[in-house]
Amino acid sequence: MTKMRWMVLSVVGMLALGGCSGHHHHYGMEGGKSDAYWQKGQQDMAGLVDRTMKDPAKAAQVKAIVGEIVTELKAGREQERTAHRQLYALSANYAATAEEFTKVMDEANNQRTKTSSKILALRFKMKDLMTAEEWKALSDQMLSYSSKYQHGSAAPTSSY
Repeated sequence: MTKMRWMVLSVVGMLALGGCSGHHHHYGMEGGKSDAYWQKGQQDMAGLVDRTMKDPAKAAQVKAIVGEIVTELKAGREQERTAHRQLYALSANYAATAEEFTKVMDEANNQRTKTSSKILALRFKMKDLMTAEEWKALSDQMLSYSSKYQHGSAAPTSSY
């Protein structure tokens, strides 16, 4: 499997574990619900890691990396919200220029790229702690688990 496909599968799996793989409006998860949402995904992932890995010390390291990935995903989600709010404000401004819109979109794209790169680096850090068999087993479980959150026949999607 290509590196990019593994990255996408890893990110999709992480998002799916939190139940966010389907389309949600960015403002649907405010306040306390958001923390519970991310915590549930992290707990579910920790359970999959515990069922998959034989070495408890390495499993603890993998779960810590999962926590870092969740932190990055949360930050990325907030950055997306901010960009959308900026675009909505510009859209309401009759005098807004195309350059102002382009600047916001460029900044959002740059942030998405940074977030994706950080998650990719964490994915490789996590993979390095696992055997090929553990990685495959975890990936298979993540894919199976993510199917619970599919809406319709489309595969889970993410903006990351």
